[in-house]
Amino acid sequence: MTNTPFVVSCEWLFEHLKNPQVVVVDCRFSLADPQLGRQQYQNSHINGAYYLDLNQDLSSPVGEHGGRHPLPNPIELAHKLSAIGVNSQKSLVVAYDDSRLAFASRLWWLLRYLGHEQVAVLDGGFSAWKQAGYPVTEVIPEPRMAIFVPNIQPQMVVDILVVKNRKDLPEVALVDSRESDRYLGIREPIDKIAGHIPGAMNYPWQQVTNSTGYILPQQEQRHRWLELENAKEVFVYCGSGVTACVNLLSLELAGIHTGKLYAGSWSDWISY
Repeated sequence: MTNTPFVVSCEWLFEHLKNPQVVVVDCRFSLADPQLGRQQYQNSHINGAYYLDLNQDLSSPVGEHGGRHPLPNPIELAHKLSAIGVNSQKSLVVAYDDSRLAFASRLWWLLRYLGHEQVAVLDGGFSAWKQAGYPVTEVIPEPRMAIFVPNIQPQMVVDILVVKNRKDLPEVALVDSRESDRYLGIREPIDKIAGHIPGAMNYPWQQVTNSTGYILPQQEQRHRWLELENAKEVFVYCGSGVTACVNLLSLELAGIHTGKLYAGSWSDWISY
């Protein structure tokens, strides 16, 4: 994938690594082992990269409803972004992981939800960076003070009531981003109930990248969403509102700007 406003290559990042306006964020995480991402970061990361944790930083505590990864408190996240040098409307944030953008896309989406458009994901992730021979370090960077002021974009997110009331309208599309066997209810490794929201179409999030984590060309992203390009609203969900963000990135790359995150996703839907 060539560089776009939302995707940068390892080569581009290496050339801009010393630019004070570029803030690199390591989002590696494992749902099976929540400490693993932080340990990997402490062992080796891109020079100057900060770490944000899916559970601690990019989500708020789990409640009865709201799913397994409720959206973080915007003020708290803004404080954390300020402390790693993200200035509103100025800094370019580059997010990476090693999971085909599963977690980097969550930060990409959250920043845009907080009104900060200057954010991109690293094509190919940490593996691509290492394979290209670019430098890594175990040195944790010092905090960098900046001023991040959230400007929430409420139109980017929907809750269960909106999904229930609007999902069957002809101009609305509902997208389930999970693997097809979870969508079909054949296998459910995480949530208590298997299946999908009635009326949802299945677009597995892994189809946005190839097997090594590189984003498929823009033309392929467009082709993937042809059926939905005329929808006025596209509600996107997954298990807990994390990997759905990979599909929301894909929609933007395809030139479709009507995607909205059902933040609670399947884990919220089955909680009622």
